[in-house]
Amino acid sequence: MSDITEPQGWASHPLLEREAEVLAIHRAVDELCGTSRTGPTTRRGGVLTFAGAGGIGKTTLLTEARRHAAERSCTVLFARGGEQEKQVPFHVMRQLIQPTFAAMSEDERRDVLGNWYSIVAPALGLTAAPKGPTAPDPQGVRDGLDWVVTHLTVRSAPVVLVVDDAHWADAESLAWLTAFAARAEELAMLILVACRPNEIPAEAASLRALMSRQGTRPHELASLTTSAVARIVRDALGESADDVFCRECWAITGGNPFEVVELAMKGRDRGLKPHQDNIPQLRDLASAVKGSGLIDRLEQLGPSTVRLAWAAAVLGTAVPMSIVGSVAALGEAQAAESIDQLRNARILTVLTSLRRKEVVEFFHPLIATAVYRSIPPGVRVGMHGMAAQAMVDDGFGAAAAARHLLEMHPEGDPWVVQQLRQAARESFSAGAPDAARRYLARALREPPDMEDRAEVLFELGSANLLHEPATTINQLRAALEEPKTEQALREAITYRLAQALAHTGQMAEAAGLLADEARVSTSSRTRLRMQAEQFKWNSVRVDEENSPARSRLLAQFAKRLSGRGLPERHILGLRAWDAAMRGEPVATALDYAEQALTGGMSWTDQDFGFEVPAVVAVTLMYCDQPGRAEELFNTGIVEFEAKGWRGAHLSFVYTLLGYVRYRRGRLAEAEDFVRNGLQIADRVGHGIPAQWYAIGTLIETLLARGNTAEAERVAKTYKLAEGLPKAVVYPDPQAVWGKLLLAQGRIDEAEQQLGAAGKRLDLRGTRNPSWSPWQLDLALAQVTHEPDQARATATEALARARAFGAASVIGQSLRVLATTVDASRAAVLLQEAVGHLEQSPAAGELAHALVDHGTALHTLGDPHQAAQQLYRGMETAAACGADALAARARSQLASAGLRPRRLHTFEQDTLTIAEHAAARHAALGLDNAAIARELGTDPRTVSELLSASFTKLGTDRLGLRRALGI
Repeated sequence: MSDITEPQGWASHPLLEREAEVLAIHRAVDELCGTSRTGPTTRRGGVLTFAGAGGIGKTTLLTEARRHAAERSCTVLFARGGEQEKQVPFHVMRQLIQPTFAAMSEDERRDVLGNWYSIVAPALGLTAAPKGPTAPDPQGVRDGLDWVVTHLTVRSAPVVLVVDDAHWADAESLAWLTAFAARAEELAMLILVACRPNEIPAEAASLRALMSRQGTRPHELASLTTSAVARIVRDALGESADDVFCRECWAITGGNPFEVVELAMKGRDRGLKPHQDNIPQLRDLASAVKGSGLIDRLEQLGPSTVRLAWAAAVLGTAVPMSIVGSVAALGEAQAAESIDQLRNARILTVLTSLRRKEVVEFFHPLIATAVYRSIPPGVRVGMHGMAAQAMVDDGFGAAAAARHLLEMHPEGDPWVVQQLRQAARESFSAGAPDAARRYLARALREPPDMEDRAEVLFELGSANLLHEPATTINQLRAALEEPKTEQALREAITYRLAQALAHTGQMAEAAGLLADEARVSTSSRTRLRMQAEQFKWNSVRVDEENSPARSRLLAQFAKRLSGRGLPERHILGLRAWDAAMRGEPVATALDYAEQALTGGMSWTDQDFGFEVPAVVAVTLMYCDQPGRAEELFNTGIVEFEAKGWRGAHLSFVYTLLGYVRYRRGRLAEAEDFVRNGLQIADRVGHGIPAQWYAIGTLIETLLARGNTAEAERVAKTYKLAEGLPKAVVYPDPQAVWGKLLLAQGRIDEAEQQLGAAGKRLDLRGTRNPSWSPWQLDLALAQVTHEPDQARATATEALARARAFGAASVIGQSLRVLATTVDASRAAVLLQEAVGHLEQSPAAGELAHALVDHGTALHTLGDPHQAAQQLYRGMETAAACGADALAARARSQLASAGLRPRRLHTFEQDTLTIAEHAAARHAALGLDNAAIARELGTDPRTVSELLSASFTKLGTDRLGLRRALGI
């Protein structure tokens, strides 16, 4: 609505006593353009802010900045906040961006915006909001806006972005601007912001921070001095204006530039002589410039003109003249006459919009505010209602009408409810859930018809889910209690309420709700779906009373299912996950995982959630199929980013993808992914499950890299030791804390934490050391003072690992058991560990076993074999990014009198010809001896070739066929 292409009328008075501010602007533009007094320089952007009361000259200063920037061939993006548009989402962003796309066709816009089109185009008003239940989250839209503005900056550099009256900017635009401003310098963009500091809303703390970013104060515009006021007066009224008259002008206006100019113009219009004798008339004129005097002057123009001014004040900035006349209830000729009167009185001005329509605006926001506040309350409410109807009738849609509907008194009007609900859907689809909540809350107060009340409550609760889940619970409970609720809607409310309960840590209540609703349902499909949801939420309950019983029930259910529908596939996926956690054979877990994946599962189905696809992927990882797990997580990332879901969902997937890389031994990549996941989780909120996942995984990765100090810093920053999450998290936070204590040498504390974690997990039936190797870490803690107990602990862990059957965890368990026995026995165990790990994709664990084996062989006096294992372990550790382990191997080689050879590098994901040949033979079922005969080599070499293949492909022997595409 406010896409104006011509400058405002009130920005035309001269710049006086603003030399310092103008100089700062010119210097900033020069630096942006890469020029200075001394010659060409590197382009440099930044942020300049200007603060001052209304009428002090901020707009005039920004107009000069825009003029100078355009003169220097800069691209200028301009927007202004509006007092009446504060609640219109993305109002400021649309002014900034729409002019760039105004002349483009739809196809051109799609081409420019690329994959971001569906995410940012609705927010920018470039297309209608898409229909459907899914919508981008606010962070996804902000990321998309970052991309759009960055793209424009690169394509159209240098760019000057100007926001006037930022204190009236909508919350969505302000959230983007204040976050993006930090990138101005690196992008070589100049951002100029002006606001009234005393009118910044309490909830806009980010704007206050922007105004004083990096400890610098904004340019605070001072009132004009008497000499500057005298200059304005004499320019308007003649050089004969005496000093007393000019000083009185200064005293009356307080040196406010807008008031000085308006007073001088009124004096000229009246033919006032600028002499001391006419000061009484001057004071009378001054009262007409603002406040009640301005309103008195307006009323003298006649009732029709007053109504038109009221309509313009209600409608806000840049409204077509036809709509203003309609809301004022004036005919075309009458409206045109009134506009002419208001223009002559310097109250309104007429401009041209991007759509080439004539639109009206007030001469200055101070006038708009005064006129709006002068409207009698009852009339104002009625005019907002007329404005809403006019906006809808003229094709601007429900979203444009919604801010007017918010100002109306509730009257039980179904049309109002309908428009507010439509506006909420559009806002939600544009990534503005706060606006959607405002509209739906107002619709509820209208109120809606009884048969619609449950649906409005459901929509409101759904809009609140990610932001105010506690409020969501109350609204959805109220929706369930509504008597006139269709069965399908009741089921949807139940699923969403269960989600809200789970998100607030009330997993037991979520499961209980689903059980209660399932009992009264007459549909077998509904009962199955609710049973799937029960299994899901119970599986992550830390306070579940009888996890083994739930596992048995889940196993019974899964046996009867074939995966025909999504509820069945979700149950099968949960069964695969439960089998892996409990340590059932790998074949069982993989079988159910494959059944769950047959037919597909979406990561972005809001009704079913993303949890089950995620646990199926993690199940594959634990079963030594990390390559397949990565494929699923990459699919999740693509789906999330396509939908604009860049909050907690994306954080989870980045973190879990990092966890997979950690398990594969790609530690540098793992750390990068997990830090990205943690960064996203931090933006979403403190203490959320996504943050717990990222913290634990990052600490595990840092410890594997040998960076204990950084792991300790992360644990301290996020207070890992001060409590446990309300949901099941992996890696288990308490076990991670115990592992960190062990790395720090705090053995007793480590033993205590690891023992407590193990007791808790055993009670749940979580007995798989691949899921949580707490027993292995506990054995390492015990070995320092209780070697017999350590041996028993490690032996039990090994038995659990063998029962599960994944080569990676068997090898890891053998390696730990080796630390509890004498050197000769250790060498045997370590040789077996290497053998198992060579059959797995766990390169990090293989490196550890090789180094330990080489060390043991050196102790036993076998330098040749020791060197071979140490060299190989050192190279594998270095490739993994396990710096501390590589350094230990290098030290062992040096102590044996061997010079550590230069590390050779290799492409991690590309098989050599020999590796591919060995892997292909293995996929076709040949054992190592047969492969050796085929390749004309020995079994030992085949084992190493296959080990490299498993590491690179992210699979074990079972997954080779799929990984190679055979």
